[in-house]
Amino acid sequence: MEFRERKRWVFFGLPFTFTVYTIKEDVITVNTGILNREENDCYMYKVQDVTLKTSLFERIFGLGTIVCYTGDTTSPQLVIEHIKKPREIKQFILEQSEIARRKRLTMNMLDIGAEGELDT
Repeated sequence: MEFRERKRWVFFGLPFTFTVYTIKEDVITVNTGILNREENDCYMYKVQDVTLKTSLFERIFGLGTIVCYTGDTTSPQLVIEHIKKPREIKQFILEQSEIARRKRLTMNMLDIGAEGELDT
């Protein structure tokens, strides 16, 4: 399965921007720009958490913004702005990131700041 969405204007949800989001089972790709193009990829197994944000105007026009918190160096917060079907895409990212982590046998470890507090 693949989602291909354009960033839209909040008012009326019109796709008059030059940002295209492609979400596949293994990678999220963000293409921006018209003259100077930039392509940013983030592997799905690096996505640690996903947040869906919807403002009042986004809800009126059926849009949403997804924030992916990743372990990626170039984009620790990957923002997918003003897209249609945000809940469906958010759920897809959550499921595929979990599947990708299991395939790669990766483990997410947290630093809880317990350095030097071991009893001997």
